[in-house]
Amino acid sequence: MIPASKILSSIPEQEKSSTVLLLVSIIEQQQQTTELQQQEILLLKEKVETLEAEVRRLKKLPPKPKIKSNLPKDDDGSSDEDSNDNSGDDADGNSDDTKQKQPKPRKDQKKLHIHKTKVVDPQDLPAGSRLLGYQDYTIQELTIEPYNTLYRLARYRTPNGEIRIGTLPEEMKGSHFGVTLRSYILYQHYHQRVTQPLIYKYLQELGIQISKGQISNLLIEGKEGLHLEKDELLTAGINHSSYIQADDTGARHEGKNGYCTHIGNDAFAWFASTNSKSRINFLKLLRGASAHYRLNETAYGYMASQGLPKEELRRVKESFILLFEEDEQWSHHLQQLGIKNKRHIRIATEGALLGSLSSSGFPPELVVLSDDAGQFNILNHALCWIHANRLFQKIIPLNDDHANALEWVHRWIWGLYADLQRYKKNPNESTKEAIESGYDALCQTESTFATLNQALKRLAKNKEELLLVLDYPEIPLHNNLSERDIREYVIKRKISGSTRSENGRRCRDTFLSLIKTCQKQYISVWDFIRDRITGKNRIPYLPDVISGNACIIKS
Repeated sequence: MIPASKILSSIPEQEKSSTVLLLVSIIEQQQQTTELQQQEILLLKEKVETLEAEVRRLKKLPPKPKIKSNLPKDDDGSSDEDSNDNSGDDADGNSDDTKQKQPKPRKDQKKLHIHKTKVVDPQDLPAGSRLLGYQDYTIQELTIEPYNTLYRLARYRTPNGEIRIGTLPEEMKGSHFGVTLRSYILYQHYHQRVTQPLIYKYLQELGIQISKGQISNLLIEGKEGLHLEKDELLTAGINHSSYIQADDTGARHEGKNGYCTHIGNDAFAWFASTNSKSRINFLKLLRGASAHYRLNETAYGYMASQGLPKEELRRVKESFILLFEEDEQWSHHLQQLGIKNKRHIRIATEGALLGSLSSSGFPPELVVLSDDAGQFNILNHALCWIHANRLFQKIIPLNDDHANALEWVHRWIWGLYADLQRYKKNPNESTKEAIESGYDALCQTESTFATLNQALKRLAKNKEELLLVLDYPEIPLHNNLSERDIREYVIKRKISGSTRSENGRRCRDTFLSLIKTCQKQYISVWDFIRDRITGKNRIPYLPDVISGNACIIKS
């Protein structure tokens, strides 16, 4: 704001009429009034903040969170709003507009490989010109065209009458399609989500002689090695992680509805499609290669905690057979024990599967993080805070008092969330006790809004699972990662629809698992697929990468 005195001094003397002087005087008065109002506003803001702090203290609310600026920060850590008008000038006082800006190289940008170097001389160069050097100009290009090789396998007859024929390169055996073409088809379908008809149409336009059936076979046949790598990926991920995240979504197969379950964390992702979803199904997936049921103390403890009748639990404990290799064998055993109630069969089966996990070396302290879906509620189960808050987001207030009470609860929940974020960075006993006290105070709150009170009671029941992060600060507060991972499956499902064969379903799960894991380990998906197709295996075995027995050398 320009002071009125400066305005007056800038006006020539011959133009200082009575009207001008009057206007300048009015401006000066308005400036004084504005300054007084600004000072009053600042004082009122301070009073409001003081009163709010007192109210939060009296109501035992968490302190008001500090909101960080979203403005981009400079290299020295200051934001744009802290910089002055000459921030764009360099040390010599030159503005950015007067000097040529050099693009900063990306940190993840690899050094560009040059395949060919071509020297270009100036046209009509006079005789006697002297070479000063070269100005480099790089052009990137992609060559997409058929490249067919005719292998003429020579046939010879040896002196002893034996017929010998030349052999194809190892990577070419069993196929009339080269490594790059096979890798391209797999990459486009499983990673870029291109449908088989579109792949067929494009290859036909390029002049590749291939049928729809051959494309299908290249996509699903002969992938046993990749299936094994995917299966072992889960075992390695579980055994070398402190937590896993889980989620599921719909998956159609052979025209019927089914489900796809995701298990993973920051290091890996694993997918499996099944015909149903349940706690039994989830335990079977975790069991992996340990395809058996086992009765032990872990199994008995679970059955007792889930309310299996004492008489039936006694019969299970007195069983002489403790290991069951097949589903049919276990079902027959339960029938012999007289356990026929569906709920009791489910509890006993879940217990036997947990017993199998414990006997196979499953980490007992592993945390399973999920939303509030019951099938994932096993072992050390942690709940997602985002899903917990959705219960309150669905509540519709009936009047202003209800709306104020609901808003107050929302602010308290997010205050606890902010406290947990800070605790994860610096775990300590005093903060832990304060968070637990704040959580209890919130759940014990009574309002005139019955629906809100019921939601708070449910929140109280989930205390152990929502505050498990206090004992395991390394676990996330939400399940967003699992939801992001499984979104890839959902997109693929919307484009391609259902699978029609067991091989197709298995390949869909396998490639999605390996591709997502490659991305998390910063491995090129194209390089990985091509490496496995050639059989060179220069890229380390992914389960070994997860377990720490191999590392990725980033170029």
